[in-house]
Amino acid sequence: MPGLLHRDPSGSDAGGERRIRAVVLALPGGTVQAQDTWTVHDRVRYLWMLQGGRFLLRDRNSLFEGGASLAMKSLFDFPGSLLDVEFDPGQQLLVTNSHEPVAKQKNASASAEADEAASADGDLVVRILRRTTGQLLLVSRARSAVHLSINSEGYLEGLRGQGMNWMLNLDYFTGGSRMLGGVESTCMPDDNFITDNLILAIGCGPYGESWLTAMTTAGRRLWKAQTPSTAVWPQLTVGLNGQRLALATLDISHSIDSFAPIGAEDVKEQSVTVFDSATGDIALVSPLSPILDAGGNVAISPSGRRVALLNAGAIQIFELGAPPALPAASAHER
Repeated sequence: MPGLLHRDPSGSDAGGERRIRAVVLALPGGTVQAQDTWTVHDRVRYLWMLQGGRFLLRDRNSLFEGGASLAMKSLFDFPGSLLDVEFDPGQQLLVTNSHEPVAKQKNASASAEADEAASADGDLVVRILRRTTGQLLLVSRARSAVHLSINSEGYLEGLRGQGMNWMLNLDYFTGGSRMLGGVESTCMPDDNFITDNLILAIGCGPYGESWLTAMTTAGRRLWKAQTPSTAVWPQLTVGLNGQRLALATLDISHSIDSFAPIGAEDVKEQSVTVFDSATGDIALVSPLSPILDAGGNVAISPSGRRVALLNAGAIQIFELGAPPALPAASAHER
C-alpha cells in the first residue's frame, strides 16, 4: 500500500508501540473495501479472526471486536496485560492468559502467608469466558502461560502414562471428566480441538520429528503423520469449519539436540503444509516470508477452499477446491 507509517525518530520504537495499516480486500479482484491505521503498544499477537467476517483486536489489556468496515467496539478489559487468546471451535468461548501480579498486603504482620501463597500460584491468570456475555466459567493462577484446548463442553488435559503413552482427558465445565484415548509422544503433546468432536495432538518423535495424530472424542484415530526433524516450532492454524488445517514450521539445516543447538544462521526458511482434517492428505505446501510467529502469515477461508499466505512480499491466494467432509460423530461424540 502507498504511504509511510510513523516511526520513532530514534528507531527504537520505545515501549513497543507500533502502527499497523489494516486493509480489507474483496476477492478475487483484490479491490480495497476499507482501511484504517491501528496503534498497538507491544509486540504480542494482536489479531484473531472470527466467523462471519469479524475479528478480535488486542491492545495491552483490552479486546475490541470489528468487522469488514473496520469499525471497532470494546469487548473486554482485563486487570493486567492480555498475553494470548484462544477459542473453542464454535468461537463462543475464549481462553485468555493475562499478566496480573498479586497485590502486596498492606498489613505486614498478616502478609507473610499470603505472599508465599501468591508466589506459589504465579502472576499469570487463565480465564475461560463466554464471548457474547462475558460469563466467567473458570479462573486460575499459573506460573507461565497456559495452552488450554476447549470445546463447548470442557477442556483437554494430557495425562502421562507409561513410556511414550499419554492419555487425553476431557474435563467438563459442569464437573466430572472422561478419558478420550491415547497418543504416543516423547514430550507432552500439544492437544487442539479442530471441531467439537475432532482433536489434533502434536507430539514428539524419538528423533526430533513432530507426530500429528487426529482422533475423535470417542478415541477413534483418523490418521497419523509426521514432519521432518528439521521442521521445528510448529504453529497451527485451523479453518473456521474445521475441514482444513495448516501447520507452519521453521525449516532448519540440521536436527536439534544438546550437541547441535540452533542458531540464526541455521534457519533456512519458514514453510506451511495444509492438511485435509478428515484424511490427513496434504492439500498444499508452500514457503512463507517474511518469517512470522503465532501463525500470523497463514489464513484459511471459512469454507476451507482458499488459503491466504504472506510470501515473497505479497499476499498469495490459493484455490484448493472442496475439502473432504468430516466423519459423522458417533453417539459417544454427540
